[in-house]
Amino acid sequence: MTADLLLAFVAFAFVTSITPGPNNMMLLASGVNFGVRRSLPHMFGISLGFMLLVAAVGLGLGQLFEQVPLLHSVLRYAGAAYLLYLAWKIAQSGAPQSSGVAAAKPFTFLQAAAFQWVNPKAWIMAIGAITTYTPHEGFFTNVLLIAALFALVNGPSVGLWTVAGSLLRNWLNNPRALRAFNIGMALLLVASLYPILVDTGLF
Repeated sequence: MTADLLLAFVAFAFVTSITPGPNNMMLLASGVNFGVRRSLPHMFGISLGFMLLVAAVGLGLGQLFEQVPLLHSVLRYAGAAYLLYLAWKIAQSGAPQSSGVAAAKPFTFLQAAAFQWVNPKAWIMAIGAITTYTPHEGFFTNVLLIAALFALVNGPSVGLWTVAGSLLRNWLNNPRALRAFNIGMALLLVASLYPILVDTGLF
């Protein structure tokens, strides 16, 4: 991989990682509701899970979808349904230590890693990275390099959303304000499904 191509890929990885999407919306909400420390497993799970997804796409999963289009459609709709479920859970969440009610829990490392496999934006990012920025010469090595670099860029990028959420905690001490914020995050998470609905002709 040439230096110019590497620099272009890092820019691609940063822009796609820092812009709003399901992961970042959930981390923003997690930062508000649980703080940075309790959200760390969620953050690390995203980076590792996404790295494995990029590697899998580069090593042949993309070809499998071309041969069995139904599999890709099933995964896409399953991801959309799960995002709607997560949006409902976020909208229903209240203060982390509501009296008389068991506190909600942040995503675990494994939950966040597994979520990447049904995250529509993650698939778009992974396929774009492999098809656009991975040279055919030394392809296997380049796939592993792309996957590792994407994780390194992705980690700090999604972490900024968690920190931003944590900084908002002081302004959201009021239960009504927190509920309004969580509902807003849930609506934004649903809005992130718009490209899928348009692409499938459902919207």
